[in-house]
Amino acid sequence: MDAFLAQHWLDITTTVLGLLYILLELKASVWMWVVGIVMQLLGIVLYYQKGLYADCGMEFYYLAMSGYGLTRWMRTTRRSPQKGVESSGAEIKSIFHAPHNLLPALGGVGVGLLLWALIYWLLVTFTNSTVPLADSFTTALSIIGIWALAHKYLEQWFVWIAVDVVTSILYFYKDIPFKASLYALYVVIAIFGYVNWRRKMRTQNQSA
Repeated sequence: MDAFLAQHWLDITTTVLGLLYILLELKASVWMWVVGIVMQLLGIVLYYQKGLYADCGMEFYYLAMSGYGLTRWMRTTRRSPQKGVESSGAEIKSIFHAPHNLLPALGGVGVGLLLWALIYWLLVTFTNSTVPLADSFTTALSIIGIWALAHKYLEQWFVWIAVDVVTSILYFYKDIPFKASLYALYVVIAIFGYVNWRRKMRTQNQSA
């Protein structure tokens, strides 16, 4: 048991932090970003050890975006005069409910495809990655997903569902069982997250 824990402690720790992270995301809590920063620092070490170089590099981007998201959400955090509780960040928005939100979304799709191709080429050319197609796909999509999360787009949940499905399969293949199981759970939580955020968005629109 001790040998197993010594071998998988990073996997276990980041799994626990990841579960806490997505539960805070489901509640649209600003503390999500703080947990994310710790998780990403540990993730850099884990992914480098496992040869998931794109995921390792992605953690540095996550760190930057977590700082941006934390700053952006805290700047717009406000206290509700009715209930005396905090609600985090800018209002939830949907690309389908406002024409001016559609253009950034379409641009994001194009950027995501370009990033996928670029990251795939980098992995094939400069690393010994054995899973360049899947690794580059999840990395490219995650870049778009965390940007959408920082801007509180409702549809960011669809991005994470796709990422979580592929990542779960990939991590089981790369012998990271705890994180793989976590990402499988993420799929279910992301579905509930979408429903919860949509309900929050309707409430905020009705009170606007």
